[in-house]
Amino acid sequence: MELPSVNAKVEPLVRALIDDADALRIGVTQGSLGETLIDCGVKAVGGLEAGRQLAEVCLGGLGKVTIETTNTEATWPFMVTVHTSQPVIACLGSQYAGWSLSVDDNGKKFNVLGSGPARAMGSSEKLFEELGYRDEASSAALVIEADKAPPRALVEHVAKACKLPPERLTILYAPTSSLAGTVQIAARCLEVALHKAHELHFPLKHIVDGIATAPLPPPTPGFVEAMGRTNDAIIYGGRAQLYVTGDARAAKKLADELPSLKSKDYGKPFAELFAAVKGDFYAIDPMLFSPARVTVTALKSGESFESGHIDTAILSRSFG
Repeated sequence: MELPSVNAKVEPLVRALIDDADALRIGVTQGSLGETLIDCGVKAVGGLEAGRQLAEVCLGGLGKVTIETTNTEATWPFMVTVHTSQPVIACLGSQYAGWSLSVDDNGKKFNVLGSGPARAMGSSEKLFEELGYRDEASSAALVIEADKAPPRALVEHVAKACKLPPERLTILYAPTSSLAGTVQIAARCLEVALHKAHELHFPLKHIVDGIATAPLPPPTPGFVEAMGRTNDAIIYGGRAQLYVTGDARAAKKLADELPSLKSKDYGKPFAELFAAVKGDFYAIDPMLFSPARVTVTALKSGESFESGHIDTAILSRSFG
């Protein structure tokens, strides 16, 4: 079966954002090299719907993102839910922020992690060799978490890596602290489950389908606090279900090992943990980045295996 082009799939999604820019309160401009820049939350107000559509761009047009309501008696009843019938390509081949980008910007370094479908064309990540996937398309879309528009040097670098003229490149951006940024990061609740499964060496080809949900965290102005809340939404409030082929024992093992509570760093709001390691992100156990509660269904036997739990107390500390 031929795998879909994630960049081709997002073309209509990007066009819809541009066409509806005023209603979505986002800014669309043309950069100095002819690239299209879509501001979803820096100078533009943006909003929840802009973030929902931004998240679907991140997923390469292969996933659906909805904002839903659970128990209205709960303190944080609104949820960001993601599902995709192409979980490996959508989450790891597109949404995962794995493209490390660093360019000079008037004497200062501009460092960001790129996500979205352009990764599948331009990034040199070894992950794509494992996925057996590369995209070819006539246009590309990149998403970055940033508090300013990307500099010319970054546009040049990305366009060259994607082997496209800059005018065929769209870069969408929003800071973590914005409404749109908050939604698109919470919408990574399925992606972190896929990434953790990969880190646990579970065969990705056995993951057939997936769905996940996380509470919508309230935005906050400070970067560390905003990063903390969006991570906590998944680590302490995220719920994921994976549907897998293969042996039921392997499915049970995955369910047992996948939740965030298996990490040695589990138990504190992320902002507190980040401060404790003096801002050294890489000092944090990577196994922490996974949903709080997981169900894995073995399609061959029909058995489902569940592990982990939702920690409302830590969510309240983080979101309050």
